[in-house]
Amino acid sequence: MKKITLTTSVASKADDHIIIIADKDHIEHLSAHLGTDELSFLRSAQAKEVRSFFFPRAQGCVLVRILKGDKNTYIADEDARLSGADTLREVLAYKMETVRVLEYSNSRHILSFVEGMALAAFQLLKYFDQPDKKAHSLKTIVVEGVEPDKVAELDAIVDGVCHARRLLNEPFSYLNTPQLAQEATDLANQYGFSVEVMGKDKIEALKMGGLLSVNRASKVPPCFIVLEWIPIDPRNNQPVVLVGKGVVYDTGGYSIKPSDGMEYMKSDMGGAAAVIGTFIAAARNKLPVHLVGLIPVTDNLVSADAIVPGDIIRMANGTTVEVMNTDAEGRLILADALHYAKKYQPDLVIDYATLTGAAVRALGNQAICYMGSASQKVKQTLETSGFRTYERLVEMPLWREYADELKSNTADLRNVGGPTAGAITAGKFLEYFTEGYPWLHLDIAGPAFVKVPTGYKTKEGTGVGVRLTYDFLKQYYL
Repeated sequence: MKKITLTTSVASKADDHIIIIADKDHIEHLSAHLGTDELSFLRSAQAKEVRSFFFPRAQGCVLVRILKGDKNTYIADEDARLSGADTLREVLAYKMETVRVLEYSNSRHILSFVEGMALAAFQLLKYFDQPDKKAHSLKTIVVEGVEPDKVAELDAIVDGVCHARRLLNEPFSYLNTPQLAQEATDLANQYGFSVEVMGKDKIEALKMGGLLSVNRASKVPPCFIVLEWIPIDPRNNQPVVLVGKGVVYDTGGYSIKPSDGMEYMKSDMGGAAAVIGTFIAAARNKLPVHLVGLIPVTDNLVSADAIVPGDIIRMANGTTVEVMNTDAEGRLILADALHYAKKYQPDLVIDYATLTGAAVRALGNQAICYMGSASQKVKQTLETSGFRTYERLVEMPLWREYADELKSNTADLRNVGGPTAGAITAGKFLEYFTEGYPWLHLDIAGPAFVKVPTGYKTKEGTGVGVRLTYDFLKQYYL
């Protein structure tokens, strides 16, 4: 995995490449870095709305980016991230290995700019025949004029996102159920949070019928991963539990997906990746919030042993479910995990899942569809974090009438509703297993995996959820 290092500690050299970000009101301040003719050219070009400049030097060079600026701080920060991603292309074109970034502006956007550069620079190289030749040049971004702890914090967050992307982009031939458990174990050992991996025997003892039934078609047994981050002096008395859907490959089972929907189903563990990435960021930054992560893991395949539409299964909490659609498997494994979460008497539970095509049809890949029983304060803080990180959310209702669509003639529940409001009825199904604690469900199916790269969101796995959750935890508990 190629991930850029963010730092403030590299000593300045005469041949450094410098990136200057500025607004139109601070162009004169660039005289310390530009010659008279260069500054005159910049003034005249900027007046014509030119925002990108490249000034070569005998040693090093200077790149100038004039940010658009916007009265809306969230949009201004996002524009800075996009400008950072755009600048990266020029940096790589000139094979730069280290760049120094500084800002002349009233509104500070340097960290957002650097964040966009660093996220856009992510690469997964291990499957190329000659990975060193595919690796781009950039290794280090030196951030000037910012407190070292803020740069270190951003570096940790980017690290979490990049690991989430890496896991999402791994093929099923590598990242099967035991390998995801091993990845979680290795990352826990590397970053300092704890991990427990429950095997099939323990899952059977816990009577997790949802997870066991989805796994029936597989030759590889399921597992249930429990992560925990316990800081020295946590701000929360009871833990926040993060639950991530870990379907490492989803054929749809007997409700099989069409061929053009199958090739990207390695991404159906996007919820698991988001949880693991959040733990990396939290542990590296020693976030003073007690966290528990619950990740049910299996594949969803087709065989003579698979569940079929019409089967009835019994969940961990005793509820019986008529399986009307085997491609609605994510809610079955999440339901068992949500029931297990009760043992922690949590302060809050948030689940993450690439759960429904309905969420994609409703919001595309621009926003997360969310719903739940948590307080308005929690929801408002989360939505604000969504705008701050530009991992935006739209709340869907969980009115009681939607439960009517989940009624079965032969069991307590059906696992799907009718042909409409599919994202909501999926959430309504999960709600049934969350009694006793405040809960939010994030359907990340739209933004978790993109077929075309945009800005700092590289092709395929985006790592959505990591930046959002870290910011939310920090804003709500600190």
